[in-house]
Amino acid sequence: MKIISYNINGIRAALKKNLINWIKSESPDIICFQEIKANKEQFDFKIFNLLGYHNFWFSAQKKGYSGVAILCKTKPKKIEYGTGIDHIDFEGRVIRADFEKFSVISLYLPSGTNNLRLNYKFKFMDDFLNYINKLKQKLPNLIICGDYNICHKHIDIHDPIRNKNVSGFLIEERMWLDQFIELGFTDSFRLLNNNPHAYSWWSYRANSRQNNKGWRIDYNLVSNSIKKNIYKSYILSDVYHSDHCPIGVELKFNN
Repeated sequence: MKIISYNINGIRAALKKNLINWIKSESPDIICFQEIKANKEQFDFKIFNLLGYHNFWFSAQKKGYSGVAILCKTKPKKIEYGTGIDHIDFEGRVIRADFEKFSVISLYLPSGTNNLRLNYKFKFMDDFLNYINKLKQKLPNLIICGDYNICHKHIDIHDPIRNKNVSGFLIEERMWLDQFIELGFTDSFRLLNNNPHAYSWWSYRANSRQNNKGWRIDYNLVSNSIKKNIYKSYILSDVYHSDHCPIGVELKFNN
């Protein structure tokens, strides 16, 4: 089971950059998109059907903003649009697909670009943690893929000292991610990769990507109950449709 998560920073822009050809060549079983920045009527979503994917889109109420999606080759048992928490669902930040042996969530956690949004980010984090803690009782095998907008450890950011007071690397955010993982999750990338300088997002400024001055803020967190099924995890840093790059996790399940 090959799962890829990708903040594409606008589905319409990514489609103009040969996203379809990349999906064809990579051929994941499940794709989780974040920041689609469009409603379904604004692009030709049927092209994903032609690739063999059932596709489900959850847009923000505000046009051209946020939004998440899940594409999958196997039809899910159930699709859940949102969380039932109004402020989270208004911005189109969570969608879930339930399969026979696990459930996949595409998550787009807010960034703290200013004080107002940082306060909102903390509210979102608290409410989402409580939501997942309850959901795990019903669906223990979760794979939560997405843009968490938080670097977890010093190894996950190019300059931890200068960025210690920047949202995305604040100690409060990092402690929240500790707490979230302690609910019973594994960072699939770090489970199999200890290498530094592995990032998933780069600023568009100052040739950051060319100089690999990046942040690892995208994660595929896997419930510990299926941790043993993880056999591969990686960052596809040579894929360019966005200021993020795709991240992948592969799991083996017995038939």
